[in-house]
Amino acid sequence: MRLILIRHGQTPSNVARLLDTGAPGPGLTELGHEQAAALPETLAGEEIGALFVSTLVRTHLTAAPLAAAHGLEPRVREGIREIVAGDLEMASDHESVTTYLTTVFDWSAGRTHVRMPGGENGVEALGRFDAVVDEAAATGAATVAMVSHGAAIRAWVAARAANVEVEWAAEHALSNTGIVILEGSPADGWKVLTWEGKAVEVPEDSGDAADDGPAGRPVHDPSSR
Repeated sequence: MRLILIRHGQTPSNVARLLDTGAPGPGLTELGHEQAAALPETLAGEEIGALFVSTLVRTHLTAAPLAAAHGLEPRVREGIREIVAGDLEMASDHESVTTYLTTVFDWSAGRTHVRMPGGENGVEALGRFDAVVDEAAATGAATVAMVSHGAAIRAWVAARAANVEVEWAAEHALSNTGIVILEGSPADGWKVLTWEGKAVEVPEDSGDAADDGPAGRPVHDPSSR
């Protein structure tokens, strides 16, 4: 199966660099709507057979143009919502953002017992995402797209893709409407084909993707202060 993971378009909280993970969450900025409108052209070569979105409003708005272009009804699933920030909700300071992202990538590295302060642990977060991927695979569609969130996508890919190391994913930002394309299955495992349009074989560059908001940033980024 070909799995296309798409981060939602820009939100006001992204601009303010807030750890905004609550439901239903903010809508999109004007730029966010423009980013969403560009997705059908960006993915024009993909024959998407099923489309999933999270329970947060920003993914619904981002997916709408893509859904219309492919004649699909998005399937809303709690499992691919953003990783809940817990006690760090709505924070923007460097320490909080670093704690959030470090915890997320601890999970990817196998330390799934670690709990986000006041939030979920890695077993819960990765498990819920796995469940939706399993459901997507069970649809029988050759290509499935999911509009999800920066930290959730990066954590799951780092944990499940054989050719992406945790350190690499932690240092590579995922911009708004950034796309990660994988190939594989829940039974056989996953391989990342492209990360924001660039082929992924052996991690080697330092990551220079633009980002908006804490969940899209590299872990150690002075701009997150």
